[in-house]
Amino acid sequence: MKLDRIDVRILAELQRNGRITNVELAELVNLSPSPCLMRVKKLQQAGYITGYTAQIDVAKLGETLTVFTEFTLKNHRQIDFARFQDALKNVDSCVECHLVSGGYDYLSKFVTSGIADYQMIIEGLIDRDIGIDKYFSFVVMKTPFVKTQIPLTRLFADRI
Repeated sequence: MKLDRIDVRILAELQRNGRITNVELAELVNLSPSPCLMRVKKLQQAGYITGYTAQIDVAKLGETLTVFTEFTLKNHRQIDFARFQDALKNVDSCVECHLVSGGYDYLSKFVTSGIADYQMIIEGLIDRDIGIDKYFSFVVMKTPFVKTQIPLTRLFADRI
C-alpha cells in the first residue's frame, strides 16, 4: 500500500487522539466521513495502525522505578540475539528493547516497583543463562517530558 499525504495526516491525527470520532477525523483531514473511514480501515489492514491504547499516569498509582539497561552479549550469532530477545519479551517490566550499534548490544527500559524488584529481574535473567556478558544500569531520577507522538508529517513530507 502506497501512502499519500492524507494517509499520513490520518495517522498523525490518530496518534494525537486515538479516540477521535470518524466525523472529527474526516473534518481534520478534509475528507468526507465515508472515504475517511475506508482509509482508516485500509491502514489498519495494512498494519500501519497496530492498536489503540490509553496513556496512564503511573505516578498517580504509586511510586515506580525506571531503569535503562545496556546489555552486552557473550556471543553474536542470530540464535544468541533471538534467545535474548525472547527472554526480555517475557519480562513484563521490560517495556522497551532496542538492538543498537556502539559499545553494547541492547538498550532496554524497565519500569519496576523499586530497586529490589529491578535487581530480582536482572538476577533472574542472569540465572537463566541467556548469553548476557555484562550489563550497566541507569536509574532515572526524573523524567522532564516524554513524547508519545512521532512527527509523521515532518518526517515523511518529502517522501509522499
